[in-house]
Amino acid sequence: MSLGTTEPAPAQPAPAGPRATATAAPAARSTDRAIAALRARLTLEEKVALLVGAGLWSTTAVPRVGLRAVHVSDGPAGVRGVSEDAAETSASFPAPSALAATWDVDLADELGALFAAEARRHGVDVVLAPQVNLQRTPVGGRHFECYSEDPTLTGRIAVHVVRAAQERGVGMCVKHFVANDSETQRTTYLSRVDERTLREVYLAPFEQLVHEARAWSVMGAYSGIDDGTTAAPALEHRPLLTGVLKDEWGFDGVVVSDWVATRSVAGAFEGGLDLQMPGPDGVWGDGLLAAVRAGEVDEAALDEKVERILLLARRVGAIDGLAPEGASRDRVADVDVRGTLRRLVARSMVVLKDDEHALPLASGDVRRVALVGPNALAPFVQGGGSAYVRPERRAELDDAVRDAFAGAEVTVHAGAVSRLLPPALDLAHRCTSPAGEPGVLVEVLDAAGAVLEARTVTAWTGWLRDVRADAHAVRLRTTVTLDEPGRHEVGVGTVGRHRVVVGGEVLSTSEHEVGAEVILDSSVNAPTPVTLAVETPHAAAGHAEPVTIELDATVQAVHPVGYASFARAELVHRTPGTSPDELLADAVAAAAAADLAVVVVGTNEEVESEGYDRTSLALPGTQDQLVKAVLAANPRTVVVVNAGAPVLLPWLDEVPCVLWAWLGGQEWPEALGDVLTGVTEPSGRLPWTLPAHESDVPVPDAVPVDGVVEYREGVHVGYRSWLRLGRTPAAPFGHGLGWTTWSYDGVRAEPVADEPAAYDLVVTLRNTGPRAGREVVQVYAEPPAASSDRPVRWLAGFAVAELAPGERRDVTVRVPASTWRTWEAGWVVPPGTYRLRAGRSVQDLRVGTEVTVRT
Repeated sequence: MSLGTTEPAPAQPAPAGPRATATAAPAARSTDRAIAALRARLTLEEKVALLVGAGLWSTTAVPRVGLRAVHVSDGPAGVRGVSEDAAETSASFPAPSALAATWDVDLADELGALFAAEARRHGVDVVLAPQVNLQRTPVGGRHFECYSEDPTLTGRIAVHVVRAAQERGVGMCVKHFVANDSETQRTTYLSRVDERTLREVYLAPFEQLVHEARAWSVMGAYSGIDDGTTAAPALEHRPLLTGVLKDEWGFDGVVVSDWVATRSVAGAFEGGLDLQMPGPDGVWGDGLLAAVRAGEVDEAALDEKVERILLLARRVGAIDGLAPEGASRDRVADVDVRGTLRRLVARSMVVLKDDEHALPLASGDVRRVALVGPNALAPFVQGGGSAYVRPERRAELDDAVRDAFAGAEVTVHAGAVSRLLPPALDLAHRCTSPAGEPGVLVEVLDAAGAVLEARTVTAWTGWLRDVRADAHAVRLRTTVTLDEPGRHEVGVGTVGRHRVVVGGEVLSTSEHEVGAEVILDSSVNAPTPVTLAVETPHAAAGHAEPVTIELDATVQAVHPVGYASFARAELVHRTPGTSPDELLADAVAAAAAADLAVVVVGTNEEVESEGYDRTSLALPGTQDQLVKAVLAANPRTVVVVNAGAPVLLPWLDEVPCVLWAWLGGQEWPEALGDVLTGVTEPSGRLPWTLPAHESDVPVPDAVPVDGVVEYREGVHVGYRSWLRLGRTPAAPFGHGLGWTTWSYDGVRAEPVADEPAAYDLVVTLRNTGPRAGREVVQVYAEPPAASSDRPVRWLAGFAVAELAPGERRDVTVRVPASTWRTWEAGWVVPPGTYRLRAGRSVQDLRVGTEVTVRT
């Protein structure tokens, strides 16, 4: 696709009468003869085994017929790999919201190619991504993992990612089908969504991915759906999983369960599930073969599922003698990993404000930079949960800024407190084992308390993985030395059965046994520690004798169904440190003495993670106070917001320059340096709405009531609700300034010859600023005046254009026939005069024209 145009949408059939089938007709699922012949060679036991994972990250192999295992891996922001080896690293991608913020399908193609390259490097056949659930509420824990609050933007970006990866022979597993938009009670709640809303909003990205990208796999959600006719867990919802996805859309791929989401044998089998993950145990591992033999499930249906598994295996090259798919399989090495990621995250950054045209900054004018803020010391580059990878590299922000500003003096100051949980205990320097060695004694115990194995460690991640099957508990013992005067906190965070004793005090005890549920709800990732506060004395001469306390924690050895066994004990220690007031004073003094202050505020893994939703949109800790204080000390201040999901910015009107910088992955520090100094334009546009006040948010939470999440807003998701309610956000959907200015000089609509009811909207665009720049031309549709139940306006298409200073160009945006359709027990296109408007955001629309749609 060349800049200034959009890729033509697939041809769609013309409406017939009042009804319109505004998507490609589903292709009948054809059985490959070779696949059918291979299936016929399998025994019943082998066929059943193919429908159950062989382990955490692989399917079952049948070597005698030339079928190897298919390997899968998380996740949405990089390819983690299939090993639990702590030494295995991956390229850390920007969070999916950052990609959507580019509104650039060419960059999405590049990232799809990068997914394929990383998958091959890690021996992965299918990547469990992208996540195309919508950002229905800003407090959603996995908000950062989704693309957008809009189904059209989500679908367009995802189609390019999936298509580019699969063209290179790597499958993508689109998730989570469907209406899985909350983390609270995420394995049990029921989403109550009417059929129209499902069709027009939440199913729409999945439909695009089936028709336009031929996605090879779809993951069913933990949660359930009540569409007004059928209420069932997602994996058992036959009208959606089989009726819509497979039969109506013609999806020929594999429906995979979310991990340990399968709740029944016959219900999930009949519903449309093809592959239970993981295995080999679990509901299907324990009961599917017996159900087939007992006639409780149909063997012909079993064969159909087996053929889907074999087709996926053939596509990724896992069957000897059968040619894999992917016309560009050999091009996986043609990827500049670091360069692609660095350019992507720089382009994704959104200029929320730049009143004095501060960006880009002339590096020669800046000799002293004060980097201020908790996220300046520890940038938050990836969210928690299945999106997390072990980055293959880590760059320090101060080094990147120093390089960007040609050796300027750069100082770093926290300035504020943003974390609630204490940091990790320093085992090597503070701890002594019972035998007098540095570190912690770790003992694996059986049910009688006998020691099965023991070792002393000086490095501890908080996890003991692959615990032996006969382990009942893990005990950790050490003496902690506290040698700074003041208040210390020492403690342990864990899950399940435990006994924690610190300083002779029993801080917590429980006999509650846990299993896979602590993985599914992510409570195991960030357990809240119990701590003992210890005051160490101040000596008259400023030196206190060290204080020692004993730590003795016995925690459960967890043996979860479907997952590797583990024990969890987060050992934590908060030192007396510097008070918040002292941190603030230090940062303000540094800012006042600098040529430039860059304040980096944001969230962290305590706030944005799979497994739990946020309880507030405020920046954590004292960061708002820090921004105002630094701005008062140095008017040449740039504020960088390092967050994935929306946060409140109460100082937005006061700060002259504010940059939204996302969770940027491993290349984030250098990309930020590129943006500040003009190497790359921050040309991102918001893929969601930024609230000014928490009380204005149309969907303030997604907390189930009696197990049900009600989608009362219907089709009015995201910015559509803001418009309908007449509320003013801090920044609207699609907003972003870049570093030049633009004029929209004209518009015309041209009918598409081979697609009835489709139009090419031709927008005359001019770069009126002093620099070359990239503009995202956004086109929105508005219904006929009488259509009170339709959204006020909705995104109809977009294109990215790059123009030199003073250049004027026509930019074409395709508006497909599906733009006009609505669901009334079937797709219909209400006739009438629709308005198409183009501009810079959903609220900043510069030109428009009308088109008449007939049926």
